[in-house]
Amino acid sequence: MEKANFHAYKPDFPGEQWTEGERLILSPFASSLDEPVAVLRNLPPEIVGALCSRASRVSGSLIRALHDEYFKPILDGDPELAKELRATIEFFRVRGFKNILNNQRAQAFYAKWLSQYGDDSIAQITGTHIVFWGISQVAMKYIEDQRIGLEPIEKSTRYVNFGEKIGGSYLYYTPKPDLETAKLLDEYRAIMDGLFESYNGLVADLTAWLKENYTEKDAVLEKKSFDTLRGILPMATIAQVAFRGNAQAFEYLINRTAAHELGEFRWIASALKTELDKEIPSLLLRVNDEKSGRYQSYLAGRRANTVKAARKITPELFKEITPAAHPVVRLAEYDPEGENKIIAGILFSSSAESWIACLAAARRLSEKEKQEIIDAYLTGRDARWQKVGRALENSYVRFDILMDSGAYRDLHRHRMLTQERQLFSVAHGYSVPQEIVDAGLEDRYRAALDSVVPLFKKLETVSPELAQYAVPLAYRVRFYQYENLRQFFWEAELRTGPQGHPHYRFIEQEKYRLLKEKFPHLAKAMLVDTNQYDFARRGAEEAIKDKEERIKQKIRGRS
Repeated sequence: MEKANFHAYKPDFPGEQWTEGERLILSPFASSLDEPVAVLRNLPPEIVGALCSRASRVSGSLIRALHDEYFKPILDGDPELAKELRATIEFFRVRGFKNILNNQRAQAFYAKWLSQYGDDSIAQITGTHIVFWGISQVAMKYIEDQRIGLEPIEKSTRYVNFGEKIGGSYLYYTPKPDLETAKLLDEYRAIMDGLFESYNGLVADLTAWLKENYTEKDAVLEKKSFDTLRGILPMATIAQVAFRGNAQAFEYLINRTAAHELGEFRWIASALKTELDKEIPSLLLRVNDEKSGRYQSYLAGRRANTVKAARKITPELFKEITPAAHPVVRLAEYDPEGENKIIAGILFSSSAESWIACLAAARRLSEKEKQEIIDAYLTGRDARWQKVGRALENSYVRFDILMDSGAYRDLHRHRMLTQERQLFSVAHGYSVPQEIVDAGLEDRYRAALDSVVPLFKKLETVSPELAQYAVPLAYRVRFYQYENLRQFFWEAELRTGPQGHPHYRFIEQEKYRLLKEKFPHLAKAMLVDTNQYDFARRGAEEAIKDKEERIKQKIRGRS
């Protein structure tokens, strides 16, 4: 696929319309008011944090929210406070710290020790917040694959209506140069528009059915519709995401995207560099040098080179597969001595003996004694947010998982795990939520999802990477998770609660069931919720009370 000029891949949707007065207010606090990417600056950490947290729910841009929710109430309120705020804004706009403090000393320091000598640790010390007003789900997941140094928060497909148009268009990404070359632009737009139109129609009808059958508030039922029908939204769906990142992480992100096959990613690299250079230019000097160029080429070519070799050497792995009938969870790998090693870790921290001696002692214990040691280690823990100790990091398990792409996005957020996914595709089929079946909407739901298959197959012949944009979130993706038991505690306990999505709750409950067979002593100590709930985040006091009582019973059982 030809790599056209990355500027041609900039998301094509209208930005915010600002008055001159609004521009004067906001210009000191955002690196750009007209581009889809902006660095936040000159703001107190609490305001930046609270603002970025709004990314999951706010309907407009975060820069608009900054103006309307933080500046406007003061400017329209007490005259004295308004006067003081305007004076502060004017100071930042005309002078600013950078124009007063001598920045050359700091920039020279980074140019020497980071760019010339490669002392990467100093690039971890500083960073900034950056806001993407709109990128695709494909790009968002790729960026969020980075485990360390980037902390994202994105617009939620569960609780926000994605069916609204901006500037007369639905919010989906269009890789126009590639589609024009493949002569698929018109078909792509027709299919994408059709998905969003189906989404809107089904949201209205499912909401009406829910109101007839449930007594929750209208706002709760509406969000239940968004949550249930998000599977129709394609991976091309544009959403807002905010990142807090250190300079080292941003440098790596630019290197990962600068030469990528997908034009949207190359545009992201360019836009990131442009905006970050306005705030931390000395920390990104290396991304344009020859060494970084070679690194970018290596990263960009790694998958294509591997696929080419694998197709030649292991062709049996590339045969057409039969779509699964339902989500799948397999325990692909575990350590038969895992519990012994965890107990050895507990004993090690409590004694003066060597690891070898502690492991030998753990092997000699009876089943009852093993349970006593584990119970003693976890005594007093009565809530999932109370983290278990590092002894549980001494054993790992690997799960092979096939689940819908929408719910996968939530488990993907556990970035510290070792996890790897395959490309998003239609190969593994999809499931229909029970509410859609009960409401008599199954045929329309299936028709929307099936409509993408011909387009996907055409795009796949051009580029499997490109074809990902056409895949709705209901289609399944295969990935694995390789995690230690401490990570497993955190993920399974968090993702099985009554506030979670039923799709990923099922996956975590299955993981717990499989692990329980291999690690019975540890499973008894886990605060996993094995129940089912009609509504996620419904706020039902009964569900919360029931869960609290079950935890108390489990704790009493260990005493």
